[in-house]
Amino acid sequence: MLKILSIVGAVAGAAGLSQFPEFSQQYLQRLAGKVDALGLVVVEFDATATANGLTRAAALGQLAGTGFLDDRQTDMRRLIARYERLGGNLVALRAASPLARLAMPHKLGDAETLRATYADFRPAVPVTVDGAISAGIGYLAGWGLTTGLLSVLAWPFRRRVA
Repeated sequence: MLKILSIVGAVAGAAGLSQFPEFSQQYLQRLAGKVDALGLVVVEFDATATANGLTRAAALGQLAGTGFLDDRQTDMRRLIARYERLGGNLVALRAASPLARLAMPHKLGDAETLRATYADFRPAVPVTVDGAISAGIGYLAGWGLTTGLLSVLAWPFRRRVA
């Protein structure tokens, strides 16, 4: 019975993790679109600052004095920081293979992009080498986790050999 449950866990792990390369590719595409959109706002802000003889920091500094301007400054600082963070993640993810992305979950950490990707994601059959390798890793992880969990749960019920 334990072996059957371990195999079920292993197959579930393989099936689940085999979807990661496709999911990470779809996340990457959405992230690129988001970085492009944020980039347009940052470029326009910088161009307006430059046209007025200001650096980005100086232009941000001038967004102060009223509640609206203070809020706008906070919004722009947050937008610029997000653009830089997501842009860095995009560069790292583009440079990585689908398998290397398995070790980079922190680079797939934009909650908004993750939710949108997950909402539209449809599982794919692992017909690529990356999908097959991910399936193998998932199989082994599922087998190990299920076997370990079942061993711990069964431990109190084992017979002791005299």
